[in-house]
Amino acid sequence: MANLWSSLLHLLPLATPLSLSTTTAITHPSPGFPMVINTWGGPFTVATDAAYESLNASAFLSPLGDNNSSRLAPKTAALDAVQLGCATCEAAQCDGSVGFGGSPDEQCETTLDALLMDGATLNTGAVAALRRVRDAVGVARAVLDHTSHSLLAGDQATAFAVQNGFVEEEIGTVDSARSCREWRDGGRCQPNYRLDVTPDPKTACGPYAPTEQAKTSSLVEDNNKKKRYQVGHDTISMIALDGAGGMAAGTSTNGASHKVPGRVGDGPIAGSGSYADGEVGGCGATGDGDVMMRFLPCYQAVESMRRGLTPGEAAADAVRRMTRRYPDLAAGLVVVNTKGEHAGAAAGWTFTYAFRGGGMGATRVVTVPPINGAEDHGVEI
Repeated sequence: MANLWSSLLHLLPLATPLSLSTTTAITHPSPGFPMVINTWGGPFTVATDAAYESLNASAFLSPLGDNNSSRLAPKTAALDAVQLGCATCEAAQCDGSVGFGGSPDEQCETTLDALLMDGATLNTGAVAALRRVRDAVGVARAVLDHTSHSLLAGDQATAFAVQNGFVEEEIGTVDSARSCREWRDGGRCQPNYRLDVTPDPKTACGPYAPTEQAKTSSLVEDNNKKKRYQVGHDTISMIALDGAGGMAAGTSTNGASHKVPGRVGDGPIAGSGSYADGEVGGCGATGDGDVMMRFLPCYQAVESMRRGLTPGEAAADAVRRMTRRYPDLAAGLVVVNTKGEHAGAAAGWTFTYAFRGGGMGATRVVTVPPINGAEDHGVEI
């Protein structure tokens, strides 16, 4: 009987991707190794360059300080490169949406989310709603290296960071404080993420309380009511491949502007913000994290490549799975396989991603129009 079931299972088709017969994202050839690829061009390319150049360094001096050199272990090299790339973006405050001093919440505080994932072991380390520590991706690395946990959050994550030598300090800035004051005092807290509360969140600030209607309403979600807005909200998600079997992925963000305090997006969620499996490939994502984390799009894309889809097919399929349920979603995915072949797919906005590999002297940026708009023709610039 067991043999019969085994034979039948081999005859069953694998789950098919959604709408694969329609437009898919373009899969670009590998530039060679080592390789780094990440969400967004523009100011985010400083991260691409930093990570690539660290991977491209052939050796390092031994801790003993002698003349002996040794090759970085592949998984360590890739993981270190992703950490360095994301940390570079944090320090540069890429587009105001990564690192300190950006995206203040309702109470004018900036909090940080970050994730690192080792593609060799699938081990992850992440922090969410991290307070008063600037090096979020560094704390995520400490979670990965020095605990058997995957995710720490809030004040407890801050305490862990301090125990591990990180500095606790103010991570807001004059600009973030001014931005929050303008939103609260001049804009009457418009727009915001509150629903079914009183006073009316469309005209007033809190403190808020649930309305009587909300207390007695159905638990069935109304997608139209749950439409969200985006306020300059971006994320860096990066994948590094060293060509010798090492692969890693990571994400860093300060989240959505004016979020409800305590909100955590998809950035620190493995399989949503980013994902890496050294046997298959990796993925990085950005967009409306509150929706995207429900689909684990990066895990979906990597698993689709495991089943034989190209990076372009996998990326487009993962985006369509989300837009089928949330047509107004803003999302962007960058996907790469173990060969270094890469693609992006987007919905709701024009997405860009950056990559550098092989002997490339500079980072290149690929522009990806939304697949739910005009036909997707990835443009390399």
